Amino acid sequence: MPRKEQNRVLDLVEAATGDVLQREACPDWLQRPGIAECGQDWDTVRAIYAALTGLLLPEIMPPREWRSLDALWTDSSGRQRIIEYDEEQHFNRYRKTALQNYPESVSVAFDKTTWEDRCLTHEVIRGGNFSKPKPPLFPMNGGRNYQRAFRDMLADVLPPARGWEPTIRIAHFEVVTWLKAWDAETQMKRLLESKVG
Repeated sequence: MPRKEQNRVLDLVEAATGDVLQREACPDWLQRPGIAECGQDWDTVRAIYAALTGLLLPEIMPPREWRSLDALWTDSSGRQRIIEYDEEQHFNRYRKTALQNYPESVSVAFDKTTWEDRCLTHEVIRGGNFSKPKPPLFPMNGGRNYQRAFRDMLADVLPPARGWEPTIRIAHFEVVTWLKAWDAETQMKRLLESKVG
């Protein structure tokens, strides 16, 4: 069901914007962002990792660290940005810790305060694959939750220094009531405008 919801959200973004998204992709600089890839944001990334885990982030990411994003959007004027659909498992104490440690200078295309508040309402952490250890960076119990919060942070913090527009996050709670409605495309247009103008 979450994949169907994600695809529906991305279909609506395409319909609302008239642009084709590149789905399940990731720029090279976000695959395994170590000190070289993070550049000027390295201190921020390292500090947030430490706040999350209490560990020291290695300067070179392990080769097995890889990821894809929900979508990359290049608009008609050539501006690039990431679009992520945040299901319920993205809202928990780990994500709140990451969000609270963003520097004021980080520019995002979602309401950070709303995201933090939503994290407070999800104190029950899902188990199973949602929570298993993810060594080497997140070897502890709940490792997948730490990893998700860390990766979400990377997708928010790193793009502007690469000349990308701020990352758009669309949350489950923002769309659930109208995702299948007859006017869903119009609703999506309004939502995107509220995030990026």
